[in-house]
Amino acid sequence: MPVFEYKALDSKGKRVKGIIDADSSKVARLKLRNEGVFLTEIWEETRSEAPISSRELRVSRILGRIRAQEIVIMTRQLATLLGAGLPLMASLTALIDQVDNSSLKKVITQVREEVTKGNSLADSMAYHPRIFPNLYVNMVKAGETSGTLETILSRLADFSENQMRLRNRVLAALVYPILMVFVGGGVVIFLLTCVIPTITEIFSEMQQTLPLPTILLISVSEFMKGFWWMILLFLIFVLVGGNGYIRRTESGRLLYDGFRLKVPLFGDIVKKTALSRFSRTLGMLLKSGIPLLLALDIVKSVVNNLILSQAIESAREDVREGEDIAAPLGRSKVFPPLVIHMISAGEKSGELEDMLLRVADSYDNEVETTVSALTSVLEPVLILLMGVVVGFIVLATLMPILEMNQIIR
Repeated sequence: MPVFEYKALDSKGKRVKGIIDADSSKVARLKLRNEGVFLTEIWEETRSEAPISSRELRVSRILGRIRAQEIVIMTRQLATLLGAGLPLMASLTALIDQVDNSSLKKVITQVREEVTKGNSLADSMAYHPRIFPNLYVNMVKAGETSGTLETILSRLADFSENQMRLRNRVLAALVYPILMVFVGGGVVIFLLTCVIPTITEIFSEMQQTLPLPTILLISVSEFMKGFWWMILLFLIFVLVGGNGYIRRTESGRLLYDGFRLKVPLFGDIVKKTALSRFSRTLGMLLKSGIPLLLALDIVKSVVNNLILSQAIESAREDVREGEDIAAPLGRSKVFPPLVIHMISAGEKSGELEDMLLRVADSYDNEVETTVSALTSVLEPVLILLMGVVVGFIVLATLMPILEMNQIIR
């Protein structure tokens, strides 16, 4: 059934807009008129006969306007509606009325259209993989199969909120150091390119022998002023070319992901975050009734690190051959002993899901503690470093002036 977007006037003469599904624009007008809404404009947003690829292309254009928080709220609202006993179609219709984001409203309307045709909710959501990723779709499918869709949706919302909360805490802790780097770097660049050249001209006119710190400062300033465009082009080349190499080649991703895991200070945070995501996602999938092999296949794309993904895929193949999951993960040398022992204990006791969730909670706490400790150390180090740089600039500028005063005396 086609979906139409419209602008209209309500019974009080107030301008309103929204979307409606109907067989034709004429039927849409009649529906809205029966509701006391009088159309001023109407146009078709999607066509039911359009291929999936075209529909996906249209949805991809609006993805940037749909925030992750809105998906979480939508998921929790749908779980609440289904938990209250409403049928799926009625819940989706009510959800469309509750959602404020017009882009998300269109996506939900398309999902409802596919459900109306007889598709399952999971298959309907699968048409929009960037909004409903593989993890989301398989969780919904498991919920539909087991008859616990509202419970699964609640778990999905809790999982997404937990991931967002951890990410926001890490970002909040890093805001001040990052801001200091940009502001301090900007001040130093301004001094080297605008202030120091003016002072250099004065020194050149006096034809005075300059001390070594001043000579170094003038050399850096002249290089920055004369070759700033080369520095800019180099940075663009590294960022664009490096990003393309990392994105398009497996060897590039392996190098980058390996560097992320081994970089001093931050590598430990990256690894613990990935391990937390692996443990929590796998635990949630198994708790929802998804088979281990399928769960591992989903998890390998969630950890966001190719080295860990390859280790998980290798373990998945060994599990397919009949092994337990702990042994192959241990052979990869990527997963730490704590994770291996917890998984092994969980398999033996039949509480693998709970063990994985405990591991995730442990790593989440470690990440928060590590980030807090790191930022508490970074802040004074950055202040000291900026003080040393600015102090060097001031000293290199004042030394020739002091020498001139001594000569005059």
